[in-house]
Amino acid sequence: MYSLKLVIFAFATFLVSCSSLEEEDTTARLLISKHILNKYLVQDMDIVIKYTIYNVGNGPAQEVVINDESFPEDSFNVAGGKLNVRIDRIPPQTNVSHIVVVRPTKFGAFNFSSANVQYKPSDSATEPQYAVSSEPGEGRIINFRDYDKKFSPHVLDWTAFAIMTMPSIVIPFILFWSSKTKYEGIAKQKREKSKQE
Repeated sequence: MYSLKLVIFAFATFLVSCSSLEEEDTTARLLISKHILNKYLVQDMDIVIKYTIYNVGNGPAQEVVINDESFPEDSFNVAGGKLNVRIDRIPPQTNVSHIVVVRPTKFGAFNFSSANVQYKPSDSATEPQYAVSSEPGEGRIINFRDYDKKFSPHVLDWTAFAIMTMPSIVIPFILFWSSKTKYEGIAKQKREKSKQE
């Protein structure tokens, strides 16, 4: 009798575990990364920010809204893309990228904080779920003049250098050429004289 109860209990446990395997979690789970793609952050030059949203859940994410308020209007101009964007649907096990180009108007240290994201984790969800992206952290925006001094090709400077060094190269060459032709002429006359004698 005791063994029959044990077999029935084991069978019931097996049925419950099989039914729980069939009830798979079909909600969306989002992971959001925020990356700055520039090597140098320079005043009045474009900075490219890439947002990547990974849906690691088993269901689609609905009405995804990315809102990044970490670029104040008095310090940055949006050159391309939007800092507030809506994506209707992100299927499960996929990712979506969004690019924004901003142009800093000031230089100095700046803290690149996270973006806020809200989404509906399933079709039946009535309340949105909130998440934040990764934070790139603090970056230093350098003055354009300092960047230009270090990295510009300095074409005007090299042209001025070439013009200023030209006399010190051309004048000795002209003196050398005139003395060479003069002595070659004298040597030629001597040869002709020796042939005539």
